[in-house]
Amino acid sequence: MKAILIFILSMPLLVYSQKVFKVDHAYQADIKVFSVQHAYQADLKVYTVNHAYQAREDGLWFFTNHAYQADKKIFFTNHNYQADLLIYFVDHSYQAGWNNRSKMHLLK
Repeated sequence: MKAILIFILSMPLLVYSQKVFKVDHAYQADIKVFSVQHAYQADLKVYTVNHAYQAREDGLWFFTNHAYQADKKIFFTNHNYQADLLIYFVDHSYQAGWNNRSKMHLLK
């Protein structure tokens, strides 16, 4: 019983949802991202889901309508050297995931 309680209490530490909100200015953002043209250039391949419950840290993002609903606020930069994270939007959810796991801390 004690083990189950510890597991349940630690679950929020194990699961990171990726609900994001696109801001208009870099100073408002938690993370600056740049959308690259090819998947191999990306740190993270992203698939946009239709519902918040589908969002996960492995590249399944849900774009919220309001900043307070989001886990992270992101700003899309004009150049890749300005970005903290390079992303590539994929067509299917199974394609989403990390190419560069050293950047995972940005979304936690």
